[in-house]
Amino acid sequence: MKFEQSAHFKTLKSHKLALYFGDFYFCEKFFIAEVDEGIHFDWDMIKQVMDKLVEFYGDGIKLGYISNRVNSYSINPQTWIKVDSEYNIIVASAVVTYSNIAFMNATLEKRFYKRSIKRCLSLEEAIDWILNIKELN
Repeated sequence: MKFEQSAHFKTLKSHKLALYFGDFYFCEKFFIAEVDEGIHFDWDMIKQVMDKLVEFYGDGIKLGYISNRVNSYSINPQTWIKVDSEYNIIVASAVVTYSNIAFMNATLEKRFYKRSIKRCLSLEEAIDWILNIKELN
């Protein structure tokens, strides 16, 4: 389910950033990524999103990240190491998967990323988890 179709979209204040490779929603304590079908979500694209996050929230912000994988796309899992070293914004991540392959890919990413990653089966589960982690409260 896309964020705009969820009940949370009506209750959470969010800012939508529409880029040529996907939609990103900036909420108070976290942001959601919905990358378009078939995209290879590479460093240049991630950098665009991260720069917009810093511009929107300001320096020193700590956020949760929800990857809402409503579409199939690829990413180099080691990129998250670079995200941490360059930005140090994300305190924890939730990955919403809608297929077994996406779940297995999220498991692989979890091995590369030093921060907490929760694999979720629904967007609601991911949002509830992010809103209740101690690093953001």
